[in-house]
Amino acid sequence: MTDFSLTELNEKISRKSNFVKPLLDSIEKVIVGQKEIVNKIIIGLLSNGHILLEGVPGLAKTTIIRTVAQLIDTKFQRIQFTPDMLPADLIGTLIYNQKTGSFETKQGPIFANIILADEINRSPAKVQSALLESMQERQITIGEQTFPLDDPFLVFATQNPIEQEGTYPLPEAQVDRFMMKLKVNYPSEQEELEILRKVSMGNEKSSLSAVIKTKEIRDARNIVNEIYVDEKIEKYVINLILATRDPRKYNLGEISNLIAYGCSPRATIFLILASRARAFLEGRGYVIPEDIRYVGFDILRHRIIPTYEAEAEEVSSEELVQRLFDSIEVP
Repeated sequence: MTDFSLTELNEKISRKSNFVKPLLDSIEKVIVGQKEIVNKIIIGLLSNGHILLEGVPGLAKTTIIRTVAQLIDTKFQRIQFTPDMLPADLIGTLIYNQKTGSFETKQGPIFANIILADEINRSPAKVQSALLESMQERQITIGEQTFPLDDPFLVFATQNPIEQEGTYPLPEAQVDRFMMKLKVNYPSEQEELEILRKVSMGNEKSSLSAVIKTKEIRDARNIVNEIYVDEKIEKYVINLILATRDPRKYNLGEISNLIAYGCSPRATIFLILASRARAFLEGRGYVIPEDIRYVGFDILRHRIIPTYEAEAEEVSSEELVQRLFDSIEVP
């Protein structure tokens, strides 16, 4: 890439990223802290990737997604997943019309731009599998008809890691379709104090209005796809992923017995897409290794499957990802 084309790309990024600051400022009116979570949700928007948020109750997972959706001029649906839920409750069904003597399609709540799948692991496998087609193919089949979903179409799902009774663990095929798995942590002492004061001042959620049009998101995505990725960065990403499949080849023999299954090619694709989106947010027309590391933990943590030995030694997938980043040579 020449200096001229890079300068031109940086100017495009500067113009097309004007919506980011108003979006972040509006989110901060409602959400205290969680800035990294918010940034990664915006990265998901820019790279067209579904996101799974995991955290204990009360950490504003639902509020964050609802707030972001309110600030974008799109159709939003919150779907509460429950054990008695049926696929038809999600995607819709065929209803017989007595007047016309024919079946008519009644579309379900999945027909929206931004979906909040609340407590996704509370629904049975047949409902979770109904979500798979929409997430991967971005289309829904009802009866013999197939309906394309609107663009953008993103699923933001939440799950509670501590309450496992009455839940259905997500199958690996579905988890792999989420670009990122974000761990939502407790607020700091100062943030907790700010939350307390905000509550006493009243709720600002009702005053939120859209600050972004869907066209701005689509335009930004086009620019994100133009962001330059050097061959050395591509090789770095490939080395990271291949090291999860064959650790010994990359002098990581000490973790070869701790990884049952490595990352799929989706991880390679998502690392590049998300790092480009992060470079866009930073106002850069090219990807650097720090972009890969910034999104890497969230993209890899749910794709590396630890062995029973790793579980016995209490080695988490996050620790395995950390060892990968510490060991693979950075360009």
